[in-house]
Amino acid sequence: MLSYIEINKHNILHNIHVLTSQVSRRTLIMSVVKGNAYGHGLQEVVSILEGSTDRFGIISIEDLRALRKITHKPALLLGYIAKDDLEEAVALKGTLVVYDTERIILLNDIGKRTGTKPIVHLKIDAALGRQGIMPEDLEQFLSDIKPYTHITIEGIYAHFANIEDTEDFSHAQKQINLFEQAKEIMKKHGYTQLITHIASTAGTLVYEQDKKVNTMVRLGLGLYGMWPSLYISSQMKAKGLELKPALRWVTHIAQVKSVPAAFTIGYGLTYRTTAPMTVAVVPQGYSDGYDRGLSNKGAVLIHGKRCSILGRVAMNMFVVDVTHLQNVQAEDEVVLLGMQGEEEISAEELAEYLDTINYEVTTRISSLLPRKSVTSF
Repeated sequence: MLSYIEINKHNILHNIHVLTSQVSRRTLIMSVVKGNAYGHGLQEVVSILEGSTDRFGIISIEDLRALRKITHKPALLLGYIAKDDLEEAVALKGTLVVYDTERIILLNDIGKRTGTKPIVHLKIDAALGRQGIMPEDLEQFLSDIKPYTHITIEGIYAHFANIEDTEDFSHAQKQINLFEQAKEIMKKHGYTQLITHIASTAGTLVYEQDKKVNTMVRLGLGLYGMWPSLYISSQMKAKGLELKPALRWVTHIAQVKSVPAAFTIGYGLTYRTTAPMTVAVVPQGYSDGYDRGLSNKGAVLIHGKRCSILGRVAMNMFVVDVTHLQNVQAEDEVVLLGMQGEEEISAEELAEYLDTINYEVTTRISSLLPRKSVTSF
C-alpha cells in the first residue's frame, strides 16, 4: 500500500479517558465523529470508541447509514436532514435536531404513520448565530408544538461561539446564561428530565468540568489528540493533562533523482535550485487533502529527518529536498503528518503555515485514503 492513514487505538482511548476524567461520572459522553471522524476515519474511530462512549455525534444521513453498520448506540444528527431522508433517519434510530415547527410536524406525521416516536433534541441559538430557536421565541415554540404528541423531546442543547480561541470568556458566559434561561423555560413547560448539553472539548475543559450543570458533553477534537487552542493547552498541561495525537499520514517515495543548479521545480517555476540537489517525488497532493498552501514552505519526514517542499504542491504529487540524506530510494517511507523516529510534524504546525485550525488540516484528508488501526506509531 503506497499511501494510507494510521489511527492509533491506544492514543484515542487515552484521550477519551483524560477528557472524561474532567467531568462527573454521571455525565453522558457523546463522541463526535462527523467529518469522517475529523479525518481519522468514521469506521475505525467508532470501532475503537464503541465501549468507551455513551453515544455518537454525526452530521448527515450518510454518516448514520455508515454508523449503523458498526453500532446501535444513540446517534445525534447535528446537521440538517433533508425532508425525504427523515423517515429513514427515524427508522435507523437517529436522534434529530429540531429548531422549527415545520420539522416537528413532519416528524410527528412520521411517528403517527409508523407507530414510532421520533426522538429529538431542541437546538437553542444562545448567541451563536447559526441553527437554533432564539431564546425569546422558545415559550411560543413550546406552545405551538404542544398538540404534536408523536415525538419525544429527549434533550436541549446549544453551542459555544467563542470559547476555544480566546482568553476572554465573557461571550461564553452570556451564552451560558441564555442556555440556563432556556432550560428553565423547558422545566416550566413540564420537561424536567432532559438531556442538556452545551460543551464541546473546549467547553468541557474550561467550563463544564465537574460542575454537574449539564447532563452531557460532546467530545470532538480532543478525542483525536488536538487541543482547542494554545491557551487551553498550556492551562491543561499545567494541570498534568496530556492528549496524544492519534493520526499518522504515510506515503512512500515515487522517485529519487539529481537535478542541476538553476533548475526549476514544479508548476509556475516558483522554485529554482541554487546548487546541484537530490530530490524526491512524493505521491500525494491537494486531491488527497495535502494543501497547496504548503508549497515552498512545508516539510515531510524521511529517514527521521525534515525534508523541505520545493515548488508547488500539485494535485497528486510534490517534490522535496533530500540532498542531506544518505541512501534514499524509491518506496522509502514518507510521513506527511505525525511521528517518524524522534521527529514530528503536527497538525498545529501545518495549520500555522496555512493560517487555519488543526482540525481543518485532518478533516480535509481524503476519505479515499485507506485508514488502518494500529496500537503504536
